[in-house]
Amino acid sequence: MTSKSKSTRVVGHSVAKIDALALACGAPVFTDDVRLADALWGAILYSPHPHARITKLDASAAEAMPGVRAVIHHRNTERVLHTTAGQGYPEPSPYDTPLFDAKVRFVGDRVAAVAATSRAVAEAALASIVVDYEPLPPVFDIRRADAEGAPVIHDEKDARVLIPVAYEPKHNVAAQVDAGVGDTAAALAAAALKVEGEFETHYGQHCPLETHVVLAYFDTDGRLVLRSSTQVPFHARRIVAAVCGIPVSRVRVIKPRIGGGFGAKQEVFLEQVVAMLALRSGWPVRLELSRAEEFISSRTRHPAVVKVALGFDKHAKLTAIDMKVRTNTGAYGAHALTVISNCGSKVLPLYPCDNVSFFADSVYTNSPIAGAYRGYGATQAAFAVECLMDEAAERLKVDPADLRLKSHIQAGQGSPVFRMLGEGTEGVEQTIGSCGLDECIKQGAAFIGWRERQQQKAAATPPVQRGYGMAIGMQGSSIPKIDMGAASLKMNEDGSFNLLMGATDLGTGSDTVLAQVAAEVLGVDVGDIVVYSSDTDLTPFDVGAYASSTTYLSGKAVEKVALEVAAQIKRVAADMLQEPAERLRLGDKAVHGKGGKKVTLAEVALRSLYAHDQHQIGAMVSHVTDRSPPPFAAHFAEVDVDTETGQVFVRRYVIAADCGTAINPKLAEGQCEGAVMNGLSYALLEEYLFDDQGRMRNPNFRNYKLFSTADPIVIKTILVPTYEASGPYGAKSVSEIGINGPLPALANAIYDAVGVRLRRAPFTAERVLAAMRAKR
Repeated sequence: MTSKSKSTRVVGHSVAKIDALALACGAPVFTDDVRLADALWGAILYSPHPHARITKLDASAAEAMPGVRAVIHHRNTERVLHTTAGQGYPEPSPYDTPLFDAKVRFVGDRVAAVAATSRAVAEAALASIVVDYEPLPPVFDIRRADAEGAPVIHDEKDARVLIPVAYEPKHNVAAQVDAGVGDTAAALAAAALKVEGEFETHYGQHCPLETHVVLAYFDTDGRLVLRSSTQVPFHARRIVAAVCGIPVSRVRVIKPRIGGGFGAKQEVFLEQVVAMLALRSGWPVRLELSRAEEFISSRTRHPAVVKVALGFDKHAKLTAIDMKVRTNTGAYGAHALTVISNCGSKVLPLYPCDNVSFFADSVYTNSPIAGAYRGYGATQAAFAVECLMDEAAERLKVDPADLRLKSHIQAGQGSPVFRMLGEGTEGVEQTIGSCGLDECIKQGAAFIGWRERQQQKAAATPPVQRGYGMAIGMQGSSIPKIDMGAASLKMNEDGSFNLLMGATDLGTGSDTVLAQVAAEVLGVDVGDIVVYSSDTDLTPFDVGAYASSTTYLSGKAVEKVALEVAAQIKRVAADMLQEPAERLRLGDKAVHGKGGKKVTLAEVALRSLYAHDQHQIGAMVSHVTDRSPPPFAAHFAEVDVDTETGQVFVRRYVIAADCGTAINPKLAEGQCEGAVMNGLSYALLEEYLFDDQGRMRNPNFRNYKLFSTADPIVIKTILVPTYEASGPYGAKSVSEIGINGPLPALANAIYDAVGVRLRRAPFTAERVLAAMRAKR
């Protein structure tokens, strides 16, 4: 097995991504790059009302229209309730979603879908469908969603949950969690210092450059094939089969290269529509969401209201944490339970204390549907905790960095929160195996000049004032005892290998990272590993790309299968070299024995395939973990605030991250910097604007603002190496830890600059200016 002391020749090096050349040359690698000449154009009719019953639906004109091959709606499709959350079965999310329903629950809910020979015909068909609605009272405010007399959004009798968890649709409660340890109320009452506050986060869209797109067609055996930009091909296959009423064996899902996911494509909501259109028409069908559809009818981050109280004793030791969370799941409950659970499980263990209370619920509203989004609950809750840690440091007259250094969890420590909060169910007991957070704080502070910040603040020229803020955070690596990854590996005549994985590369470079793991074990180059991933017919099962699981969980499956194949190679080579297999080693594309004797891997392969005792060298291995080791990060922000306009300018941003061993440092840095930029946009720019009927007013990139590479923000990533013994070559996850810091780090920096505490995001110029005026 790998060990901490073993030097590596592939792992830990920034090898080029295996698909870099194809992407640079514009090769046809994305879902929509494959065009079938006879494919029909799919299109969806959406509700104009936030809450209404459909009293009449007449699609006869559309059905009679030349060029229309299929029209589907609630009257001609079977009602199969399911969740669109791409999660392991049985899913912790409620089964509250049919393909179509006689009731619509937000502006943008599905009413009908058509498949036609052209876009023009499809749009004309949608326009010809006559729908009469009986409008119902809507509820948009999450604080009022469960109030007495509030409109009930899910009044259907068949909505249900599959596992024994709280679910009260008659009160618009999609999920609820209540957990704790110790006596938090007494500890807060006895605290020498208590800081508390209510913080509000907002809707945010993933904004993948490639919107959701699915191509459905039939193979030569009449099986349904879905080519989809999905993060969860195996979950998509299972959900589509159930909704369409066909066996899983009749469905194949292929995930090609994805143009961004960030959690949005963990949702399975388009595949079943396109599949049903193909099944009804008998033709291939393609359906790609427009940018407006992506904003309105795909998925978003859960808006949240988070109330936190922290208690400290006279020695500045944290003695109590009380957290109350309410999230807005929108019209349907996908990911409702797991996101609120993560608000606690990915934030509360960061600061160990004896008294912790956590209550959270997620409520239905007549608003766009929330779902999985990078950070997944930790983003919302970390905002509150890290801002209050800053307030506490000020009142305790302690430097914010020093208070965190004193208070955060260390290697060897555990937390009762790990046990009491999993993702929707009880968690697992665990202790921290690796933690480089001390070093993250120290290196990040040194790079930004944290200890010299007062001198640097003086360099700002009025009306600009400069400020510095920080935050720390943790995340997780896979869902322990729930998620599983698998890989298969076989050897070819020339000593190359085919690596087949269900793991889903979202553009993160996971195909490359996992190829590096295999190459390291086998003593070959990455180019000798031929990777094929995410095809439900050909690759082994994998839960997909979510919960920061790919490198840690799927990577361990790859390491294990490579070790098994290496053992088989050694057994053949032992016969060739006349040496015991346990004394042989792999390296430089050969098997080495004593005295410089060696045989090449190609010679081993030819021996196994064509000589005596012929057999295929290969194996398939699965991996399930019993822990979720957190990556850690320290965030530091330097901002300028224009006191005349309220505009916030991010001058420099530093993230120092502990992801264990960085299998590919450049790709790890890219993940950190992408996540930070994602978080900066969410903190300062991104905002859904609604009218009084719940219609989004800005579903386009002209009016929904994002930072891009054109913006002059200096982001510095520092990778702090540690070794996580349970991960492949010591690796942990890295993809989400970067997004949770910008909200609190910027809020703390703005306070340092102009003296106003912002507890509602985003921090737009108007909001900052209003806060400064209110203070004056």
